Formats: sequence, C-alpha cells, structure tokens
Amino acid sequence: MNSVTEKGYAKINLGLDVTGRRPNGYHDLRMIMQTIGLYDTVTIQRTEEDGIILTTDNPTLPCDESNLIYKATVLMRDTYSLTGGVRIRLEKRIPMAAGLAGGSTDAACVFRGMSRLFDLQLSEDELRKISLPIGADVPYCISGGTFLAEGIGEILTPLSDLPEIPLVLIKPDFDVSTKYVYENLHANELKEHPDITSQCEAIEKEDLGRMAKLMGNVLEKVTVTKYPEIEEIKNDFISLGSYGAMMSGSGPSVFGLFQTREDAEKAFLSMKEKYSSAQVFLTETKKADYQF
Repeated sequence: MNSVTEKGYAKINLGLDVTGRRPNGYHDLRMIMQTIGLYDTVTIQRTEEDGIILTTDNPTLPCDESNLIYKATVLMRDTYSLTGGVRIRLEKRIPMAAGLAGGSTDAACVFRGMSRLFDLQLSEDELRKISLPIGADVPYCISGGTFLAEGIGEILTPLSDLPEIPLVLIKPDFDVSTKYVYENLHANELKEHPDITSQCEAIEKEDLGRMAKLMGNVLEKVTVTKYPEIEEIKNDFISLGSYGAMMSGSGPSVFGLFQTREDAEKAFLSMKEKYSSAQVFLTETKKADYQF
C-alpha cells in the first residue's frame, strides 16, 4: 500500500457544560459530541525521500509545523520509528475556527491513515491514547459518532447512535477565538447548566424531541454577548421550524435540527439568502464508519 485516503468528519456539540476550572487553567467539561456529514479529505502517500510535505487547496491554511496534521505526522513517525517520508494532501471543506473540530478531525485522519499505510495495526483505543497530546478533541475525532465527553474532553463514553437527523449549519463571516471565550467564561459563577445527564438518557431512549429540547451550551453566554448575530441565527432556525438550535463548541457556527429533509432544505435556502456572506451547509448527523 503506497497511499491511503481518509475522510475527516466535522463534529457538533448537542450539549456543552463547563463544571469548573482547574489550577492549570484548563476547564472541566461535560459535552455530547456528534459527527455530521460535512468532511475534509486527507490523502497520505509514502515517499522514498525522508521528510513531510503537506499541501492543501486552502491558501489561508499554514502547511508548516503549526498545522495539527503536521504535528500528528511527526508524532507517529517518532513514536513508531517510521522510515521514509510522506506526502499529505488536504482538501478542506470544514470551516476553520468554527467550533467544528476541523483541525482535530484532520489530525485524526493522519493517525488512522498512517496506522493503515504503515501496517501498524493500531486499535481504536491505542490511536485515541497516542493522539491526545495533539489536542483534547482528537481522541473523539479518531472514533466519531455519538459520545459523552468529560474531563478536558478526553474521557469518552459511547452513546447510542443517533439516526440521520437533517440539519442546517451556518458559519458566520467572523471568527471566534476559543482562548477568548474560555478566558472570559467565569465557570464558577455560572448559575444555569444544561442537563447533560438527562440529555444522554433521552438519546438512549431514542427520544429525539426531548434530546433537542435539552440542548444548551454555556459558552454562548460569552460568545453571544460579543456576537449577538449568533442568537439571531438561533431564533431564525426556530422560526423556520427547527426543533433545536445551538452554537457548536466555542462558536461561531450555529446549527438547527429538523424533522424532515424537506424542512431542512427550505430552511437552508432561506438562511442562505438572508446570511449571504456566511457559509451555509445542508447536512445531517452521521454514524461513525472509520476503518482501523
């Protein structure tokens, strides 16, 4: 095998709570993570020349040591003493700095892909463990699907797979700094928290209406204050028939869940017209189908 191609799917949060802040500055989280159908494509090719060559179709994305793909490749080569070089091509579709784990899912592609390309036969659990130093979301992105994530996001408990739920996703034409959001979140002063436990129970009972009703993201308290358009987008989704709308991660992406594909298509056209400068996607929740 000389090359492999991996799809890296975006994630949304169906619920996100911050339960405290650690002395080292990290926050303790309880989140429900969910894969959606929007994806990047990462192709990895073995080369005889030593070294790492990374290219992408997105001219704004750095292809040097600061890229998570590059960092993941170095970690795999060093950990398993891999010889020769690799050429990696990234086709980017997931918006960046959007709360969708785009960089993390690209890095996860490298871990899965290099395991297969170099016949390392690493298990899903092994890949999740080795990937954590690259970022707290990467272990989840190794697996994908529906998970409860705790700790800083690395403690993962699988939940029942959701059916394919049509959704519309909007990335407004501004970026939000994750660092800014967490630095301005006063976790110990939060008075309202989403009921993540009940939401997990609703997922296990396949009560999608209750699951959607319980959706909440405490990070919106910071992000909406600075970017009120996020709240406007949520309200627009509800007025268009969404039975649940929320900001994903630290934002600024917002999604709305719909009962039928037809309803989602109508909302997609409406939102695309109103928010013409934003990136608007019509997609769905997705089960995990990665190879290991």
